[in-house]
Amino acid sequence: MTHSPETPEVPIRPYAVTAAEVVPGDLFALTPEDAARHHWHVVTHTLPVSPEVIRVTLRPPLGGVDREEELRREQTVTVAGRRLDVAAVPRVSSPSLDGVEFRDGDRLAVLRAVDPLAAEVTYVRRFGAWHRDAGEDSGAGATDTEVRRWAAAADREGRVVRHEPRPARTAEAAGPRRVVVTGLGAVTPLGVGTGALWQGLLEGQHGIRELTGEEFDGLPVRIAGTVPVDPAGLLPRQAARRMNRAAQFAVLAAREAWADAGYADGGTRESGLDPERVGVSLGAILGDASVLVGGDRRLRERGPRGVSPLTTPMTVPSQAASQVSLDLHITGEARTVTSACASGTEAIGQAVDRIRYGRVDIALAGGAEAVVTPAIMASFAAMRALAEGDPTAGSPSRPFAKDRDGFVNSEGAGVLVLESEEHARARGARIYCEAAGWGLSADAHHVAAPDPSGDGIALALRRAVRDAGGEVADVVHVNAHATATVDGDLAEARALRGVLGGRDVPVTAPKGNLGHLQGAAGGVEAVAAVLTLRHGVVPATVGCGEVDDGVDLDVVRGAPRPLPDTGDLVLSNSFGFGGHNAVLALRRVGAA
Repeated sequence: MTHSPETPEVPIRPYAVTAAEVVPGDLFALTPEDAARHHWHVVTHTLPVSPEVIRVTLRPPLGGVDREEELRREQTVTVAGRRLDVAAVPRVSSPSLDGVEFRDGDRLAVLRAVDPLAAEVTYVRRFGAWHRDAGEDSGAGATDTEVRRWAAAADREGRVVRHEPRPARTAEAAGPRRVVVTGLGAVTPLGVGTGALWQGLLEGQHGIRELTGEEFDGLPVRIAGTVPVDPAGLLPRQAARRMNRAAQFAVLAAREAWADAGYADGGTRESGLDPERVGVSLGAILGDASVLVGGDRRLRERGPRGVSPLTTPMTVPSQAASQVSLDLHITGEARTVTSACASGTEAIGQAVDRIRYGRVDIALAGGAEAVVTPAIMASFAAMRALAEGDPTAGSPSRPFAKDRDGFVNSEGAGVLVLESEEHARARGARIYCEAAGWGLSADAHHVAAPDPSGDGIALALRRAVRDAGGEVADVVHVNAHATATVDGDLAEARALRGVLGGRDVPVTAPKGNLGHLQGAAGGVEAVAAVLTLRHGVVPATVGCGEVDDGVDLDVVRGAPRPLPDTGDLVLSNSFGFGGHNAVLALRRVGAA
């Protein structure tokens, strides 16, 4: 919409003159009341009609249609104190929108052209209603009938309305590809497999247990979210011996996700895939801290000969990704992301981009972690970050609750199979949802504490929505990071409320069921978010009896709730020590 280059500089200093003093270029108001409500016109032409009467032609200063007024020469009118370049003020008329077929994705620009300082307001049509753009809260949105009425009255009321139809999609030889989720796998404190995870979430179960091993004796906190089976017993013995515990979790979750996506047991060759077109992207903070600790203990007890040659390759955080690559014969790439508790979500986001831009066609992405060890537990306890309580009396992990007192350290893995949409559809794959976008940011605030303003989190949220090509009005559910720490939950709640505005979007926090899986949290919680979209059900937040007064969110509690059908984006949040913020945006398949 054309804007007069002079208009932003016009000082509005109204004063009275007679009609005979008005000349072309004047910013004109017929009455002081018009001036007070910023209802101005530019005089484009004057013409004497008689010795007593003058005709003035007027146009809105930001563009519009002309109108004429006949004024007595001695009549008092108001001008604004500066003349405009008449040639720079466009003459435009708002077209009728009667009979126009609107589609979701259409845009509407509305400008109050009689106000020289007005800003254009943009509306986007989503799910049959028109919502304000730029993340502004728009309530229920305007209807198609109201929009047609705006256009019909625009010229008369001094507005300019422009309709921009959604561009038709055409096949392109190159450019970003859509990425979809076709497979899921998980190993969590609720059990092995996504079935155990989903059932536990829906039934409000938790997997937090007392640590009974003698190595935990004397610790101030002895509860954690531990996987209830030995992962080594579910793998071939020789292979398991060469994997640390986190890698064992990762391989089991990757195998489940691979099979769930419809690929053959064994890996890429058995599935008829080019292994160079498949990648792995896993997040981890430490992987399995016990290997290095154990090696150091054996060194002190037995000397150098007591240290296994596998200590180093089993210590590195990248072991999980490399073992998944080995197990499924994936040669495209095997990357590891380490960004504290945001690692799993960032690993998924990086895999999305690798597929989008053609580096690989398929990726197994998520996170794996096994840091329920005495030293790590003692360190967290020294930070006063760990929750205490009796797991038999309910979950000690209480996200968003008024009585929350810290997180529960946990272990496990969550893996998604991601594919380019064309690859998935070509083989007839079942598609869970679209991995539509992701966002990153950094707090730059403190080595451990979150920025209480929530500004960094809000930036990652907005970037994820924008990267998904969506609007805030599209967000239908948030899977929160919410570790049950006092400051962390408040910072996330403040950010969510600021980004979502006045909309009550259902929020759930699975750490009440699982505890905090550290670098694996983003992978497991992304699996939960995909299942929420798939089944149309939002699990309740376990452990949250009474929501903290400072958490002004629609926290789902008590029982699962149907997923609203008025939007198409689900956000999965992960935030880590040091200010790492990552948000994944998932979209319903088939939404407009």
